[in-house]
Amino acid sequence: MKLGVFTVVFGQKLFPDALDYIKSVGLDAVEIGTGNYPGTAHCNPDELLGNPDKLKRFKYEVESRGLMISALSCHGNPLHPNKDVAKESHDVFAKTVLLAEQLEVSTVVGFSGCPGDHDGAKYPNWPVTAWPPDYLEVFDWQWREKVIPYWKETGKFASEHNVKIALEMHGGFSVHTPATLLKLREAVGEVIGANLDPSHMWWQGIDPVQAIKVLGKEGAIHYFHAKDTAIDPVNVNTYGLTDMQHYGNLMTRSWNFRTVGFGHDLKTWADMISALRLVGYDYVVSMEHEDALMSPEEGFEKGAANLKQIILREPVGEMWWA
Repeated sequence: MKLGVFTVVFGQKLFPDALDYIKSVGLDAVEIGTGNYPGTAHCNPDELLGNPDKLKRFKYEVESRGLMISALSCHGNPLHPNKDVAKESHDVFAKTVLLAEQLEVSTVVGFSGCPGDHDGAKYPNWPVTAWPPDYLEVFDWQWREKVIPYWKETGKFASEHNVKIALEMHGGFSVHTPATLLKLREAVGEVIGANLDPSHMWWQGIDPVQAIKVLGKEGAIHYFHAKDTAIDPVNVNTYGLTDMQHYGNLMTRSWNFRTVGFGHDLKTWADMISALRLVGYDYVVSMEHEDALMSPEEGFEKGAANLKQIILREPVGEMWWA
């Protein structure tokens, strides 16, 4: 395995400066945002596509420092009922796929998106309960009319350009659990896989180790984000796990994102790393920093130090003792 970081946390730094800093901390890989929610601070597909010199220079900036590009990320909502929002998200995704192909990057990370509840809707509707039955009707309509048709077409496009789609299972979007990921994968094909971010499993009440095993059995893990979540045992009794408070309400929220090791102990993280290897995932563990109690640099460095203790870098080799 290799240790990487999602560089959006250093969006205020110039790209070369961010790369120098990341290398100095001892990482191997970078995941780079290409638009939509992650922004284009370090990579704008419009500036690189069709410009071989800029493309070559961009790739050189990374590889000359002994780093690799593990993924391009363009999280958006291509299923948004507002057609302008959906088109922008889709266009960025399509450009990111083309850019990934030219950079020889195998994986594009994003969200599945979430539609409205009918064709005239203005806002996304995220049904997560089976009763009253209206919600089941919305769920079935969304998947039948929007989610599966869109990703069938988009998955075919990605396959034609030798790119895998790693959908981050995130609340608020149609694909948010192992079951919904596998539902889409069954309909679309193996081009669809998970970006497994344990931070979003914990706040949904899902054990990430078991999620790794469920998805790993199907070969459905395309990427892995390393981000932690701390659940407050007192506040959760008031607000529940589907806490709607702003992320800034740190004192009263049921849960908050933390850097690796500050929500769950390293034994828990070691179990996840071992489970990843057990199911055959030996690619990049990409750190994502969204810890409101730490600066980007401190959170990144503490998380990297913790992960370096448990990441499995070397091949297993022969079982010499048996």
